[in-house]
Amino acid sequence: MLNVTEEAQAVVKGLTSQEGMPETAGLRLSLADDQSELRLALVPQPEPTDQAVPSTQAPVYLAEETVPVLADQTLDAAQTPEGVGFTLQPQQPTV
Repeated sequence: MLNVTEEAQAVVKGLTSQEGMPETAGLRLSLADDQSELRLALVPQPEPTDQAVPSTQAPVYLAEETVPVLADQTLDAAQTPEGVGFTLQPQQPTV
């Protein structure tokens, strides 16, 4: 399952705790129709077939088709000159 760093969780929590956002709001990761790119979107609630990433401070939802693609990835967030950016990296093996 996708791992979400503390930095990425904090960014998602900040985005979803804005006024007017429902408690179910979260970051949703899905594939483009041609499956050539990953899309990130702030959504008010997950789609019925989405899977929630367990043990996160703020909801992160995976579209059904992204679960196997992201199974061994880590979602991170960092400040860039353009604002906050998300990155994916392979998970580090545990010894």
